[in-house]
Amino acid sequence: MSEDEKRLAVEFAQNESHVDPVAAVLIGATNGIAYKHLIGRLREYPIPKIRLSDGGGRTLLDIGCSWGRWSIAARRKDYRVVGLDPSLGAIMAARRISRKMGLSIDFVCGDARYLPFASHSFDNVFSYSVIQHFSKVDAAHAVGEMSRVTKDGGIVLVQMPNRYGLRSQMHLAKRGYSEGTGFEVRYWTLPELERLFSQAVGPTESSVHCFFGLGLEPSDLRLMPPHTKFFIVASEMLKYFAKRAPVLRRVADSVYMRSIKIA
Repeated sequence: MSEDEKRLAVEFAQNESHVDPVAAVLIGATNGIAYKHLIGRLREYPIPKIRLSDGGGRTLLDIGCSWGRWSIAARRKDYRVVGLDPSLGAIMAARRISRKMGLSIDFVCGDARYLPFASHSFDNVFSYSVIQHFSKVDAAHAVGEMSRVTKDGGIVLVQMPNRYGLRSQMHLAKRGYSEGTGFEVRYWTLPELERLFSQAVGPTESSVHCFFGLGLEPSDLRLMPPHTKFFIVASEMLKYFAKRAPVLRRVADSVYMRSIKIA
């Protein structure tokens, strides 16, 4: 961030008295069911830590940005960010929030399956809790578009659900192991995900995002009721052990797919 942005961010943190009403309503949809108790009661913006190194002024496209939490997280790590979402209302809220924080972020209304950008436009592409809601055909189109707009050597980082996660299996059982329709989550096996991203983008590796859910962020621990805090802490412990016992990755509910774009 620039020095002016840093100064304004400090002033925002000191003077924040309320959050944008759109973000307060969307929090349950954008952050997941664990955040439903905050709908209409949100008192601060839960800005997570993005799993990327410092941007150094490089460009990043945040696909499905909604009210902007990951775009803000990326801008704070010195990326030049463009956030994209199909909801005009969410985009307008993201602009209001980022401006109030003193952050320079561009937001565009658009469809992840048909990105309105030239090929090789971005150094990095990021998406969280978005592509999982697409049919598998639409998801393949979206990943292909991510690859198209990423520069050679750039990174595509996408959060996706793992079919054999413990909680994923519970949800699949509830709906009779159907593929899913509408906004329902589509569950993928790790081999399916690795094949999709490696063929569309380039060399791909997966890593654990979380257990016991699809959107648990340790940075939001303070906002959670006791039972959710328990699951977040348990998830973080399992993530620690998964680094030493990779077999645990097979039962993680949520994973990150990290691909490097090749020419």
